[in-house]
Amino acid sequence: MEHVPGRSINLAMSVRGRTGLRAAGVETQIVERHGIAMRGRMIHAPDGTSRSMPYNREGKCIYSVGRRFVNEVLLSRAEEFPNVTLHFNHKLESCDLERGGMTFTKTVTGEKVTAEADLMIGCDGAFSNVRKHMLKRPHFNYKQEYIPHGYMELCIPATPDGEFAMPPNYLHIWPRGHYMMIALPNQDKSWTVTLFMPFNIFHTLTTPEILIDFFQCSPYHVGSKSLILGDAAHAMVPFYGQGMNCGMEDCVVLDEMLDLCGDDLAMALPAYSSKRNKDAEAIVDLAMYNYVEMRDLVNSPLFLLRKKLDDFLSVILPGRWQPLYSMVTFSRRPYSSCIADKAWQDKVIGQACRVMGVACGAVMAVAGMQAGLKLRVHGDDELGTSAHQVEIE
Repeated sequence: MEHVPGRSINLAMSVRGRTGLRAAGVETQIVERHGIAMRGRMIHAPDGTSRSMPYNREGKCIYSVGRRFVNEVLLSRAEEFPNVTLHFNHKLESCDLERGGMTFTKTVTGEKVTAEADLMIGCDGAFSNVRKHMLKRPHFNYKQEYIPHGYMELCIPATPDGEFAMPPNYLHIWPRGHYMMIALPNQDKSWTVTLFMPFNIFHTLTTPEILIDFFQCSPYHVGSKSLILGDAAHAMVPFYGQGMNCGMEDCVVLDEMLDLCGDDLAMALPAYSSKRNKDAEAIVDLAMYNYVEMRDLVNSPLFLLRKKLDDFLSVILPGRWQPLYSMVTFSRRPYSSCIADKAWQDKVIGQACRVMGVACGAVMAVAGMQAGLKLRVHGDDELGTSAHQVEIE
């Protein structure tokens, strides 16, 4: 697919998104035929050097796929069903959440049209109009935060001989502390590049500013006639590559709830809201965490040491220890469970470090005694000072 410039970060397709595509019967067409495997991160240092950082010790990968292509394939697939009718250039003006009634404006002619449905599903993005109507009702929690960063899309074209300008099977990252740039490969050998930076830096460069909205909304349904999915329910920053994957997994989870409830919408929709909300909130938090990781922590020796330790523990404890990124990207473990496991891992490692510290101290003390060292410690007890003089004989 030819790359078309715009403001649309490439999709990083992982297990959750592929599950939704598989259910729709288009996984092979989208991922295997048009996706480009990314087996890890390629970190670019300020001095021009680079180093690779595999995502997974087993060689698992995610796939770079153009958004427009995914949209086109899914729309074409929807058209194959005789009970599906697509209406373009229709803007939702209002909806009756209890009755399932909707009013649209045809954007070309300005004509008003109405429709009714047994189930309305609002997949209308971060500025969802369906969600706006839900928020007018009582007992709907709503949260919006702004982060002080914006983004700009750039493009690295193919080389004059039609090849990739960089190794293609990586997500390339230029981490620079308070800002970063990433690049994902395209089928035409170009790269979709995105610069993420605080607005105050953008302003000094006189570039256009984009404010990334951060929403949380619960529950996701009203009665048995209306529901929101995808960005309409849980818009998130793009730094974990899970916005699209989470939205497609929404469809899978909803389908699971419908099967569990025998297609009874009155039972299935509350069950979906209850099951999905905690995981949607979890991935929103993880996406923000991964922004810090990608722009800054990947340069930290402690972060790199922890990654090596996670990889080692996943080898000796394959059924119990799995790195956070692998849990999120290469499994369908609930996002909230991924966070809980990461917290448990941090606790275990913290306790192990404390035990090792005590053990090392004890070993040094024993070694000192065996060497015949005698310590005399002098301090000013009356002043309560913590300064001491140490004499070694």
